[in-house]
Amino acid sequence: MRILIAGSTYPPALNGQAAFTGNLAEGLAKHGYEVYAIVPSDQGQAYHTQKNGVEIDYLKTVSLSFLYPLAIYTPFYISQVNHALKTFKPDIIHIQDHYPMCAFVVKAAKQHCIKVMGTNHFMPENLAPVVPQLSRFKSAFNWIAWRWMLMVFNRLDIATAPSKTGASILKQHGLKIPVYPVSCGVSFEHFHPEPEINRKAYRINWGLDPDHATFLFVGRVDGEKRLDVILQALHLLNRDDIQLVIAGNGAALNGLRSLADKLNLGKQVRFIGFISVTELSTLLNSVDIFVMPSEAELLSIATLEAMACGLPVLAAEAQALPELVSHGINGYLFKPGNTEDAAKYMAILADQPEDLPGMRKASLDKVQQHSLENTINTYAKIYEILLAAPQHAHTQDISIKIKLKAIKQKLDMSE
Repeated sequence: MRILIAGSTYPPALNGQAAFTGNLAEGLAKHGYEVYAIVPSDQGQAYHTQKNGVEIDYLKTVSLSFLYPLAIYTPFYISQVNHALKTFKPDIIHIQDHYPMCAFVVKAAKQHCIKVMGTNHFMPENLAPVVPQLSRFKSAFNWIAWRWMLMVFNRLDIATAPSKTGASILKQHGLKIPVYPVSCGVSFEHFHPEPEINRKAYRINWGLDPDHATFLFVGRVDGEKRLDVILQALHLLNRDDIQLVIAGNGAALNGLRSLADKLNLGKQVRFIGFISVTELSTLLNSVDIFVMPSEAELLSIATLEAMACGLPVLAAEAQALPELVSHGINGYLFKPGNTEDAAKYMAILADQPEDLPGMRKASLDKVQQHSLENTINTYAKIYEILLAAPQHAHTQDISIKIKLKAIKQKLDMSE
């Protein structure tokens, strides 16, 4: 089977959609499928390469940094898309977003009678920082953002979302085609408990106090991640036996540094920048608790990686995060954006270390259903079902729906 994957971001970009797209493409290639990816260039200029069995067309990009530091646009995608369709001749096309390049891919797929599906990683909150003036009018902005997304996704054969919450959100906003929750998955090969590491030495290496309760955030350091809530909570606690590590880069980094200075948090907060996958597993195994205060997560790969390393999680009770965190079992959920509530549960986690081993085990147990191998196998089966369906069959047809639902039941997930 030949699978063409298209999206607006791909490794080495550092975000959840890029991580998922790269893992999916390389995982499918490892399983013997022919995979071709069309994605924006990480170097500005167009180039073609092969990585881990995946043929990749990196398209020329133009920086839109005047709007947002990391924003780019791919202005010349039509000829490259048409060339890929002509030379690669995909059996299935899988888009990862609804932006202009993917919208054209869907149009071209329909013209060539190729089955096409999509995974949604989008929420309006992700786009808001790029157009801050428009996003101030929240209701109108959200309505326009969802209409734009649905214009593309309602032309697909089927859609997937990273979580049950994500699938439900799409239906609530007017997605008419079938949508199924399929986890982004986490690699247990890369992320797992490492009891043999010297946690004390590793903390000292990063300038951390080896004896303080250590909370860690990993991911894009952007506004929708709401790290300001955790900094404010740390200030409210006014304790010197708790420290926070923020790993990652993003547009909000300088603002958060300024906020930490303003709150006189000093050495209680450590900004350590980008961490490689190899180092990340060791870092996760060296801290006590993972924190995810974001209010716009359709799953959170970073949280899955932390759970795979056996960490309890402190998370906002927002969007899909309650699917990962069972309150009082493998961590705690605090009211979104509520500094006092976040501080309350930070204190509980810091003051009751005897509860952490049980929470670590609960995280490990809960994350098992999110195996990357299960994710790859699930997508491969979905592709096979779509490909086997008659060309003009619609995915609402009962026989196709039964087959797709059977996949979910096998993974103990429901439509």
